Amino acid sequence: MKNSILHFSSVYLAQTASLVGKKESEGPLASYFDAIEEDPYFGTDTFEKAESEMARRTLNILLGKSGKRPEDIDLLMGGDLLNQCIATSFAVTKTHIPFLGLYGACSTIIEGSIVASAFINGGLVKNAAVMASSHFCSAERQYRFPLEYGSQRTPTAQHTVTGCGAYLFQNEPTPFRVKEAVIGKIVDNGVKDANNMGAAMATAAVDTILRYFNESSLKPQDFDLIATGDLGKEGHEISIELLKRCGYTLGDIYVDCGMLIYDIEKQDMHAGASGCACMATVFGGHIFKRMQNNELKRVLLIATGALLNKKSALQNESIPSIAHLIHICKE
Repeated sequence: MKNSILHFSSVYLAQTASLVGKKESEGPLASYFDAIEEDPYFGTDTFEKAESEMARRTLNILLGKSGKRPEDIDLLMGGDLLNQCIATSFAVTKTHIPFLGLYGACSTIIEGSIVASAFINGGLVKNAAVMASSHFCSAERQYRFPLEYGSQRTPTAQHTVTGCGAYLFQNEPTPFRVKEAVIGKIVDNGVKDANNMGAAMATAAVDTILRYFNESSLKPQDFDLIATGDLGKEGHEISIELLKRCGYTLGDIYVDCGMLIYDIEKQDMHAGASGCACMATVFGGHIFKRMQNNELKRVLLIATGALLNKKSALQNESIPSIAHLIHICKE
């Protein structure tokens, strides 16, 4: 059997940055984020411009925390949920950093982290920054209906996170080493409901997790935390059941970022959170700071992405999904 695991020998996480909107600041993780903006327009006149401004600010926060200037960054990559990833490309236009635009839907931050790690481990660059953003208002009209339509959200629907996360990887050692990764495979289990992306993505997450543990010498109990990106309550429950059928009971260490960022009941968030910024901000804020505080040492991140758009949904296509995995440990 072909081994899916990529091994890295000289890749380290240097710093993270996270910026979120008002809804996210009202959730249980508010104190972990670097910045909060209550204005959904971020001082601009459209939601799309707002997302780009949010991404620009987050990159600046990352540079400031890292003590870097744009010219110190060898490679920048990232993406968002807007057509042709315009939020990210407009955000980084004036940095003049070599740029790779990526699209993996809500898995983009870990897809970018894997690509960055490969570039660094291969000796092609010394460092690389990765970022991913989403905005509730821009995503709604991109994938479903404009907010003005006033459509009712189903119980399985997830709320797109307004936020941006950015990470800096490098070959110079830090306490946080990127050890391994698994690139996801497209999994399509026939789900067609765009308001139930958790069910569509759950099987992709399970496929990647099973490949990792079946091919690795490690077991779930070797980790302090195993976090999926944005399966939400619905997808998380499905993935637990599927993993159990395959002989893996992960217990309390298995969490979903889409269930952490909001107080689902008090904030009336239905099945939880989704969006590129879901894992990007929860790891970049909450989880990484717990690692810095020695609360967590071995973390497995599995970012999930639903690869649909409005056109594919209107054409009654099913929702292909993907999940990328990365293993980060504190040494």
